[in-house]
Amino acid sequence: MAASNPNQKPGGGFRRILRSFLIIAIMLFIAFFAFAYWGVYDEGFRAGTVVRVSKKGVVFKTYEGQLNLQSFGALKGASPFAETFDFSVEKGEEDLIRELQAAALSGERVNLHYFKRYVKLPWRGKTLYFVSRVEHEADPQEPEKKDRGIRNR
Repeated sequence: MAASNPNQKPGGGFRRILRSFLIIAIMLFIAFFAFAYWGVYDEGFRAGTVVRVSKKGVVFKTYEGQLNLQSFGALKGASPFAETFDFSVEKGEEDLIRELQAAALSGERVNLHYFKRYVKLPWRGKTLYFVSRVEHEADPQEPEKKDRGIRNR
């Protein structure tokens, strides 16, 4: 007859396997959530005029905006087809929000640098796209005006 260990409970091996499985499952869930929450899927920029910047939400107040993009191939003199790009601004970006509001009020054409997240969460924003920087475009007519001014003198 084999001597058994009095400290070992029956079914202890199953509990150890179950505990290991649960720990691995929790670690995988945390890794997936961290990747989905902080991971960046796409980065780039869009050019256009900021149409609106507003604070939205019932429970979670987030800043949302819209950029008006003018389509390529619009006929000269005709109204260009209006395409829009909806975006969000992350919490704590007050300077960026003020800059976007100023661009919306002035109607100036800007380049918005953005990144796209994997998951849309209600406390972060209504879109997957988040603006990280505003770049003001130089007036394309300005060099011509300067050149004409120099030639006429």
